Amino acid sequence: MKALQRRTYSFDTRSVMLFAALSLGGVGALHAQTAPAAPAKKSADVPYTYGPGTGNPSVAATTAFNRADTDKDGKLSEKEAEHLPAISQRFKELDTDKNGSLSTKEFEKGMHS
Repeated sequence: MKALQRRTYSFDTRSVMLFAALSLGGVGALHAQTAPAAPAKKSADVPYTYGPGTGNPSVAATTAFNRADTDKDGKLSEKEAEHLPAISQRFKELDTDKNGSLSTKEFEKGMHS
């Protein structure tokens, strides 16, 4: 009768221990794969970013201009500007020298206005 009353919990204990070991091992592996945090930058380490009116084109403006300039002649025709709705709607207004194309300066000015 004593054998019937005694329950063994070895299966349950082993299951819990296995689950804990797998969980901790998975967390350890995940932590090992993540990149270490970058140290905080001092204000002197941050490069100067160009903004509108500085005379230096921003990266976004240069990238957009280069993608739209399909013939790679360094200027945007009215047809090339059709791929950029915000620019094409104001093409004639942005073409300040009235030569039928936008230079990078004209384009930059249009991007930031």
